[in-house]
Order: sequence, then structure tokens, then C-alpha cells
Amino acid sequence: MDNELWTNVDNYLVSILAPSDPSLDAALADSTAGGLPQINVAPNQGKLLELLATIQGARRILEIGTLGGYSTIWLARALGDDGKLVTLELEPHHADVARINIDRAGLGPLVEIRTGPAAASLHSMIDERVEPFDFVFIDADKEGYAEYFSLTLKLSRPGTVIVADNVVREGAVIDPHNADERVIGIRKFLDTVKGDQRVSGTAVQTVGCKGYDGFALFVVE
Repeated sequence: MDNELWTNVDNYLVSILAPSDPSLDAALADSTAGGLPQINVAPNQGKLLELLATIQGARRILEIGTLGGYSTIWLARALGDDGKLVTLELEPHHADVARINIDRAGLGPLVEIRTGPAAASLHSMIDERVEPFDFVFIDADKEGYAEYFSLTLKLSRPGTVIVADNVVREGAVIDPHNADERVIGIRKFLDTVKGDQRVSGTAVQTVGCKGYDGFALFVVE
């Protein structure tokens, strides 16, 4: 089995269960045209996020890592008209591209983009005593995952669902001697959550058009 087969299977399943639409296609096209890295979630992963947020009945969603707004669109579609999604993006250019994509999808009124280092934005929201979030998606620099997770818990409530993407790193996560800062960051993150009695969770390996990776899923208790 290889990436070509995984990609073909993804394409088949997506064509049946998660077909794209003009808003999503345009978001990907504009992200590419804007020079953004092609690291957005796969379409079936985007649909999974939408379904998880829908199942959760999420009214408030926090996303750490906006990029071009592709996953933001999927998540915001799970919200009702009175819902709110706050998404955090380090790069102003990425945020500008995302805003165009989100507005074109008709979701602008539901989405707030905060630009700057994610940890600083999280600290600001804690200081502002914002209402807790029902659903959190972490998909940013892996080196910061442990800190983002710890800060996110202060913005959560019992029952909040937290999803962290890209935690397998093509299997490198099991190597304690791997020098890649992203792998080190994920291992630190997993060590952080291992002993935290405030959450219950698991991690799942995935293969597909994005290669071999996985995600972690937690519920705040």
C-alpha cells in the first residue's frame, strides 16, 4: 500500500460523501494563488470536523491555525446563525486570504479572525473572560501544541471537545531521539495530556491524500 492508493481511495470516498463546492474550491485556489503552504486539511477531514462540531452541538468554536480558511469554512458550517467561531492566525497575509474566502462562503458574520502569536491571543481571551468554547481545533505549529492545549483548557468547559491534528508525523512520533522540532513538540504535547485528569482522549492514525499522519481527540471532563 502507498500514497497513490490512499489518495485514490480518498478521492473516491470524497466524491461520494464529501463533494466540494464553489466556496471550498475557491478557498483552495485562492490560498494557492496567494502563496500559502498547501497544508490544509483534506476534504474528508474537513467534513469530519464539521460532523464532530455538529454532533457536539457547538455554538462556540475555537480554531488555532487559520491558514487560508478552508477548515474554518467547514467548521463554521456546523454553527447556527447565532454561533461564533474565533480563529487564530500568526501571519497577516494568511488572515487576509482567509477573510476573503470566509466572506465569499457567506460565513463572515460568524467568524472572528485574531492575528498574532496564538499563545498571546489565547492569553488575551483568558484575560477577557470570554465565554467557554464548545469545540476546539488545534492545527498550527506543532512546537506550540502543549502550550496551546494548556491554555485552551482555560477557555473550555466540561464537555468541550478538542481535536489536535498531525500528531503522528509519519510515525516519527514514536522516536524519542528524533531531532525534528515538530516531532519534539508533538511528543511534549502528548506527555502533557497523558497525566492531565481534566481530559479523556485518544489518538487515531490516518492515511490518505495527505499521507500518513493522525489526530488526537479529547473531551474535557
